[in-house]
Amino acid sequence: MKILMFGWEFPPHISGGLGTACYGLTRGLSTFKDLEVLFVVPKAYGDENQSTIKLIGAGDVPVTKKKIRFTNTQQKIDYYEVDSKIIPYTDPDEFWKLTSAKISKKSQFIETDDNGRIIFSGKYGSNLINEIYNYAIVAESIASENEFDLIHAHDWLAYPAGIAAKKASGKPLIIHVHATDFDRSGGSVNPKVYAIEREGMEVADKIITVSNMTRNIVIEKYGVSPEKVETVYNAVEPIEHTEKLILKKGIDEKIVTFLGRITMQKGPEYFVEAAYQVLLRTKNVRFVMAGSGDMMNAMVRRAAQLGISDHFHFTGFLHGNDVFQMFKLSDVYVMPSISEPFGISPLEAMQSDVPVIISKQSGVSEILNHAIKIDFWDINAMADAIHAIIKYPALAKTFKKNARTEVDSLQWKHSAKHVRDIYLQMKESTEKTTKI
Repeated sequence: MKILMFGWEFPPHISGGLGTACYGLTRGLSTFKDLEVLFVVPKAYGDENQSTIKLIGAGDVPVTKKKIRFTNTQQKIDYYEVDSKIIPYTDPDEFWKLTSAKISKKSQFIETDDNGRIIFSGKYGSNLINEIYNYAIVAESIASENEFDLIHAHDWLAYPAGIAAKKASGKPLIIHVHATDFDRSGGSVNPKVYAIEREGMEVADKIITVSNMTRNIVIEKYGVSPEKVETVYNAVEPIEHTEKLILKKGIDEKIVTFLGRITMQKGPEYFVEAAYQVLLRTKNVRFVMAGSGDMMNAMVRRAAQLGISDHFHFTGFLHGNDVFQMFKLSDVYVMPSISEPFGISPLEAMQSDVPVIISKQSGVSEILNHAIKIDFWDINAMADAIHAIIKYPALAKTFKKNARTEVDSLQWKHSAKHVRDIYLQMKESTEKTTKI
């Protein structure tokens, strides 16, 4: 069975958990010999790990080239188009010439390079919405030129691409909801993002969510039938500790770590306030906020206002092995997210023998038993939990032992099997419908 899969990022070029989840899932799917995945991203860098999948960048795919003649000028102009009356241009002068010609008002102009390829940044910048729809244009072309059985689109960024591929091929579409704008915005949803998400959910033949919490949001906030939505939990890849260089702490103090985007959704302010409460009881502890985001400067200022800057450190965004090293230096990991669809980082911390404290408002809390669960807003409970783990070695040891056993069973190969079962159900259903 061939799967055409659309994502937005893939390791080592990631900015959060989406790329990590896509990598883990595709590695898990690669263990099944009856599956073949073609993974598409807007921009491919060439250094992605393609040992288990074939990966292409939309920016490397030219659309069909053909000649046209404008009767008013009798001048031949090369241009590139797909079936939806897209007319690319390569520079402002050409754009002026094209718009001056007699072209249908329904035509849409897209800037390309000299080879007819749309240029993508693959980032999350101010031009994001435009890139999402350009991605869908190329997705239509890719779907028309490749053989596959199912389409699988990850998160709202790739929903329009998945929809375009479905329209071009007639194949079933599965969308994978890693988060909704209700999570990212704290309830103040962006109308454009919500519209993209809702259209994806309406057009999709099946919806996969990363937790029951997210499944409930999809059903209640987007009006989707429960029968259409199925939860497949995220997981982690087994790691070989012997292959990693393990750093040693240069201080005789406990280290408590927050690792993630420093944004409202992740609840960084609650971590800072809990740190202050802990430091009122003991000074033999340091707090680390690893990550980047729009609230970072505010968190630096707040730590200074509370007078804890000498015990509070900001590392910036950590990549790859640096994440593992940070966990190995940590004595406690805290994830105080306000709304976390899942949350892979606690599983990674548990793999590194770090006791974890997570918010009850996270999807991962649905499957973890050996983690301390608190309400994100309960700073006192968070501080009590941190203090207990760093104060009582026996408690920390118990969490480490039980958590390692638990997380070792949460592997991507199991989640991938669940996804494969969904694929098989979709294919069987499609074949029955075709026969009828």
